[in-house]
Amino acid sequence: MTRFVALLRGVNVGGITVKSADLADVVRGLGYDDVATVLASGNVLFTTSEPAATAKTRLEGALGDRFGYEAWVHVLTAAAVAKITAGFPFPRSDDRHAYVVFVVKPEVRAELLATELDPDVEQIAEGEGVLYWSVPKGSTLDSAFGRAQAVARHKPWLTTRNLNTLEKLAR
Repeated sequence: MTRFVALLRGVNVGGITVKSADLADVVRGLGYDDVATVLASGNVLFTTSEPAATAKTRLEGALGDRFGYEAWVHVLTAAAVAKITAGFPFPRSDDRHAYVVFVVKPEVRAELLATELDPDVEQIAEGEGVLYWSVPKGSTLDSAFGRAQAVARHKPWLTTRNLNTLEKLAR
C-alpha cells in the first residue's frame, strides 16, 4: 500500500466548487483508504495499492462525473511530495510566497522556464517534474511567471501549491 497525494487543478476558483467532505466521499467511493483532505484547495491524501497513473485516471473520471467538470489531477506519492518540498532552492521570508508548480508536460515546463523574468522580483528553478517559484506577496498574479502560468492551454498540465501546503501534505 502506498500513501498518495492528489492535487486537483482549478477547484474552488472560477465557479467549480468542490467541498472537502464531498471530495473525501468521492475518493472513499473509489475504494481508497485513509482518506484525508487538506485545506479547501483540492488536496487529498489516500492509500492504495494501485499505481499512481491508475489512481489519476479513476479520480479524474469520478470527479468529472460527480461535479460535472473536466477534472485534472496530479497524483504523487507522499514521499515524492516530501522530496520536492525539501528541494525548494530559494530562501523563505515573510514577504515572499514560496510556490511549487507541478508540470506534467515537458513542453509546457520548457515554455515556462523560458519566461522572461525580472530577477529582482521573482525567481524560478527547475526541479524533478516541478518548477520552484519565489515571488513577493501581492505580486503573484501580476508577475511575469504568474501570467505565463495562466495561459489557458496550460490548464491540463499544471497546478501550483504553496510550499506550506505541501509540507502539510508530506507529513
